[in-house]
Amino acid sequence: MTTPPPGRLASLDAFRGLAVAGMILVNNPGSWSHVYGPLRHAPWHGATPTDLVFPFFLFAVGVSLSFSFAARTARGGSRRDLWTHVARRALIIYGLGLFMAAFPGFDLTTVRLVGVLARIALVYLVVGTLVLFLARRTVCAVMLALLFGYWALMSWVPVPGFGAGDLSPEGNLAAYLDRMILGVHMWSGGGGIYDPEGLLSTLPAVSTTLSGLFAGDYLRTRRIAAADSSLGPLGRLAAVGAMLVAAGLAWDVLFPINKPLWTSSYVLFTTGWAFVVLASLYWLIDVRGWRTWAKPFVVYGMNAITVFVASGLVAKALVLRRVSAGAGDATTSLYNRIYEVGFASWAGPLNGSLAFALATVLVWLAVLWAMYARRIFIKV
Repeated sequence: MTTPPPGRLASLDAFRGLAVAGMILVNNPGSWSHVYGPLRHAPWHGATPTDLVFPFFLFAVGVSLSFSFAARTARGGSRRDLWTHVARRALIIYGLGLFMAAFPGFDLTTVRLVGVLARIALVYLVVGTLVLFLARRTVCAVMLALLFGYWALMSWVPVPGFGAGDLSPEGNLAAYLDRMILGVHMWSGGGGIYDPEGLLSTLPAVSTTLSGLFAGDYLRTRRIAAADSSLGPLGRLAAVGAMLVAAGLAWDVLFPINKPLWTSSYVLFTTGWAFVVLASLYWLIDVRGWRTWAKPFVVYGMNAITVFVASGLVAKALVLRRVSAGAGDATTSLYNRIYEVGFASWAGPLNGSLAFALATVLVWLAVLWAMYARRIFIKV
């Protein structure tokens, strides 16, 4: 537990908090049978607002890394010290993800080895290593090579039984490799066919985080005085974002925007929106000083990994806890019972499901606010 360092960007905390609050919102509907379209992932190709959430978080990891490395280097931190810090933190994050996947049975014979936290850990380790040992120009080249290399692999490498360029859930190269390497340790929601946080698709996710790194470099070297209300550098940052969105839509024609595959077009599209949103938040919060409205997101952003892990474990515990369904000997999960009695009973199935998700976000906000008031920030 620690106190946040002075001079940190409130807009970055708000951006990170917006992403993790979005994760909790979309991961906790009252019923998966009753969810508004924008709060669902696209069925396969395409994107909804929900598909922006995870890449936004990875983008924030890159921005944070730029500021963190600069601060640690200024304090005299060596390259070895920084890499040790990166490796240790990546290991902790991966361990938390493995714990979440295994809880509560801890059956390691079938536990999912990849996932949201595993991807964050792997990407953080790769990006941290690249930044520490390569010049920025070389890092930029690696970022582009990953995007075009992934496109080439997915388009031209044949998959047994499907051929080359098949981007269906079962026929794409990334899913084939995951089935070959991970086997039963894949996402159960994919029916053992594919994993949305698989191995090969982690490569373009590295580019998502590297994009955040360069955005962080830009903001760090062009700090804008609070008295300066001009949009100048931030306008250029937003313009870059708009161009990336357009480029992603153009590439979509050849390599469809797809979150489970984390396609290169998806990287450009989501990164573009991340540039626009971060630039807007920076101008509103750090330049203009309009912070009150953003306080809930800042509170979420200060303990982002903590609340993601805690909310996931609590939700799983509620699902596994069996209680009376209120009729005869039938039982249901405590999660479902709370939804039916506390929300669907007065708001209906669809709005009740949304109300449940919003209530979950607010409950965790209350917990985080209490931690924030006591200056409790759990560093992972």
